[in-house]
Amino acid sequence: MQILQIISSARGTESFSTQLSQGIIDKLLAVHPGSTVVVRDLAQAPFPHLEEAHLHAYFTPAEGRSPAQQQAVRHSDEAIAQVMGADVLVIGVPFYNFSISSSLKAWLDHLTRANITFRYTPTGPEGLITGKKVYVAVASGGIYSAGPMQPYDFATPYLRWMLGFLGMTDVTVARAEGLKLPEFQATAVQKGIDSVAV
Repeated sequence: MQILQIISSARGTESFSTQLSQGIIDKLLAVHPGSTVVVRDLAQAPFPHLEEAHLHAYFTPAEGRSPAQQQAVRHSDEAIAQVMGADVLVIGVPFYNFSISSSLKAWLDHLTRANITFRYTPTGPEGLITGKKVYVAVASGGIYSAGPMQPYDFATPYLRWMLGFLGMTDVTVARAEGLKLPEFQATAVQKGIDSVAV
């Protein structure tokens, strides 16, 4: 089995979303020994935000792309190849300003390509990245899974929708939440790990 770990926190080894992700991966490796893990650290090697050059390259047939367009499409091709080659994705999601980090959004933008990772049909859009299991490891300072702050979680619904749009509908969300609240700090990450059955 090939596992793709997406790190999107800028906090390095102090990142709670990365710790939660690693805990999930450790459980997967215990059940599936011999699996390989590919790590994509979006903080250390970020994808560029989409610009005009990228969009022109996407909509130019491969055989007609200029050298500059071939370079512009390289990041997208790489992101798609990594995801297509994985059986399982574990996506670390730090909660930044009630949503995902801009580095994770840029990765998703490069992953979302018409007629490659999704297509429009007479009955609506169809995701083309299928057969994947996805774990979304969310870390937040407050409690957003329930209670008065739940409506302000714009990260999890967006990711579920985008992943589903691309064909990845088998999504499990694990949360390390309350990390800024003294009564939850010590146990938040382990509680998130324990919530996942692999």
